[in-house]
Amino acid sequence: MDEAAALVVKRIFKLCMEGRGPMQIAKLLQEEKVLNPTAYKKREGIKTPSPETADPYHWNTNTVVHILERREYTGCTVNFKTYTNSIWDKKQRETPIEKQAVFYNTHPAIIEQEVFDKVQEIRQQRHRRTKTGKSSLFSGMVYCADCGAKMRYCTTNYFEKRQDHFVCANYRSNTGSCSAHFIRAVVLEELVWMHMRTVISYVSRYEDHFRAVMEQKLRLSSEAAIRGHKKRLAQAEKRLGELDRLFIRIYEDNVAGRITDEKFSMMSKTYEDEQAQLKEEIQTLQKEIEVQERQIENLKQFIQRVRKYEDLDELTPYALRELVKAIYIEAPDKSSGKRHQGIRISYDLVGFIPVEELLKQETA
Repeated sequence: MDEAAALVVKRIFKLCMEGRGPMQIAKLLQEEKVLNPTAYKKREGIKTPSPETADPYHWNTNTVVHILERREYTGCTVNFKTYTNSIWDKKQRETPIEKQAVFYNTHPAIIEQEVFDKVQEIRQQRHRRTKTGKSSLFSGMVYCADCGAKMRYCTTNYFEKRQDHFVCANYRSNTGSCSAHFIRAVVLEELVWMHMRTVISYVSRYEDHFRAVMEQKLRLSSEAAIRGHKKRLAQAEKRLGELDRLFIRIYEDNVAGRITDEKFSMMSKTYEDEQAQLKEEIQTLQKEIEVQERQIENLKQFIQRVRKYEDLDELTPYALRELVKAIYIEAPDKSSGKRHQGIRISYDLVGFIPVEELLKQETA
């Protein structure tokens, strides 16, 4: 392992876990005078086909993206990443991930598998910085509890920090499809940190009870989800078999002259499209079933993560991204004469944790 290069890779993954995008990471590395990969290889006498850049500290955004997506950092070897159609068409094309050959534990890992997976998830939560250049600790993680839309982070250079806020993307005064789900960023940070601190404290003190309650909750939800997925999977596989038989039938009818070539072409195209959709759905359902069946193992991983933060005394971007998957903002309740803002937190690997129920059992 190249220790110097490994430190840079770890830093890039850490910055992404903290919510920074590839462009922000590239800019930060350039400001800190970190040699880009080509310049580093040139300095170390390592051969590279890449042309040397005028500024050895300039980082291209695509370079950062490539590093964040490189599975080899988890200790595996990946073969057959690209392919060519023939010896005449030598253009290299990317092989779908599911068709690539992966060999695990072939060399020391730089990045833990769960950190790599979390980074890929964060990368899917694409969010842009505001025109002011500011970004929030929670950007890309906050959703409306009613319509499910992302909450927009709103700020200006004239705002004090306490004025920065999130508002439902579907809310427009008098014309939007959702009500004003509004929450100030400082309030959100306070509520999330209070909830996370409670979870961390409870797991630290009552791990066995927490595990028992969550196992029951996950098992019930998993069993229902698995039954639904398996039922739909059986239906999709049955329909796929029917389409194979229908295709043979219309082919024989076309050969016998019972249907025209035009009709055969149209029907076969319809069947092929449906088959492609069903195959994609079957693959998705199979993955969902696997995920649900791994719920108890996920709970163990979550508890291990929480244990790392027993001494955490403030909310950090890394801890937030590692433990929390999404935050849902409920509509404000003003029935008591005061504005009450509720939030629901979905934790990574385990979903919603019934904190109030756990605390009641603790005091009972």
